[in-house]
Amino acid sequence: MSATIDFDKYEVVIGLEVHAQLQTESKLFCADSASFGGAPNTHISPITLGHPGTLPFLNRKAVEYAIRLGLACQCRIEKENYFARKNYFYPDLPKGYQISQHTAPICNGGIVTIPVQDGERQIKLNRIHLEEDAGKSMHDQDPSFTMVDYNRAGVPLVEIVTEPDLHNSEEVYSFLTTLRRLVRWLNVCDGNMEEGSMRCDANISIRLKGETRLGTKVEVKNLNSIRNVKRAVEGEIKRQITLVESGGTIVQETRSFDAGNGTSFSLRSKEEANDYRYFPEPDLAPFHLTDEYLETLKQSLPALPDELIHQYVNQYGLSDYDARVICDDKATADYFEQVVKHIPKQKAIANWLLGPIKSTLNEQGTDMTGFTLPPVTLAALIQLVEDGKVNFSIASSRIFPELLQHPEESPLNIATRLNLLQDNNAGNIAPIIDEVLAKYPDKVAEFRKGKKGLMSLFVGEVMKLSKGKADPKLTNQLLAEKLK
Repeated sequence: MSATIDFDKYEVVIGLEVHAQLQTESKLFCADSASFGGAPNTHISPITLGHPGTLPFLNRKAVEYAIRLGLACQCRIEKENYFARKNYFYPDLPKGYQISQHTAPICNGGIVTIPVQDGERQIKLNRIHLEEDAGKSMHDQDPSFTMVDYNRAGVPLVEIVTEPDLHNSEEVYSFLTTLRRLVRWLNVCDGNMEEGSMRCDANISIRLKGETRLGTKVEVKNLNSIRNVKRAVEGEIKRQITLVESGGTIVQETRSFDAGNGTSFSLRSKEEANDYRYFPEPDLAPFHLTDEYLETLKQSLPALPDELIHQYVNQYGLSDYDARVICDDKATADYFEQVVKHIPKQKAIANWLLGPIKSTLNEQGTDMTGFTLPPVTLAALIQLVEDGKVNFSIASSRIFPELLQHPEESPLNIATRLNLLQDNNAGNIAPIIDEVLAKYPDKVAEFRKGKKGLMSLFVGEVMKLSKGKADPKLTNQLLAEKLK
């Protein structure tokens, strides 16, 4: 049946709700540890467990982190703030309600600019608000009972809610990738979806193209990776269109995604906001944000990825791809900026970061935070290549590994010690060229008949016989003269 369905006549409308755990040391409303891991129920106290007589108190750092993210997303920051009780009961919410923000989110509106196939697109945000996380129910610890770990209960979250402004799984993937990079860049969340510190629910609906009214939305939960969010969205779109085309009706519900088989199943009918019976949290006083405080946070923001990408492309002449890879994480961009201070050869630096350095990090199973070679040392190595004292191949395959083992030694000393300095003496290179040309008389004849691609063969043979020491530029010049 699916083969006859015209999927193109439908428009897909998607809104996302992304929860990001803030990297504070303590929880949102008490001093219990907010760190991931630990034995079950070891990061708890009477406040986390909601014992009678206990009172919450607000974590100032969590507020700061939420504002920093809001400013980076061009949100309007709410100066007059309060928390509300969101009343519903799950076993992993020990108080029987969640403390969240309702009618006055700390960040209103905003945008996230994402790369798309034909350029960029701005995805509109509805809000970013603060709330506490729930605990974790574990169904695989005992054959007869569900266990509950309250370590996560009370950990500070921001919920980033988009408008229904995305239209396919590729945009969803791009949005989540961009958002994860941003929260890591600002150091407000580690973005680790596998550990649950960043979680996404997708609200998906369909409508005929040209229709203005939104269709019935279905929320898909239990998405533990960006790839699985993409898969779940694609599956739900197909399910809804197939259902409608076969005469069925979409019902508003919450579904869970099974990553094992790529399908979703119904969990429950979707609650409405009034089911939560929000009312202002009586145990927490409202808090006011001053203009001076907001300006201080605004001035403390680092240069953001999009800003740097445009700078690297327009001022430094890097490709859009190279600029985006460098700005994929802040540690790489910071290292790039440090090397530029010592040698303004941005394209060469990018080649090193995306070539030998990236390969080394992949082999070591680490990232740029684990790269210990000082920026000034890499700059000195690049300068050796720029000065023609060694070629890139020798620098990357021989000198660079030595530098990783002996970072206190200079690239020039290593090149000298290993006898790798490039030979730019024509008198030394010419006999090697003669030897190569004598070895390949048939190739020389073909070259002179117009097969110019053979030049790379001759250069490669000269480099091999010279053990990589012949100056490639001079080698090309001398070969061109001899092959006239």
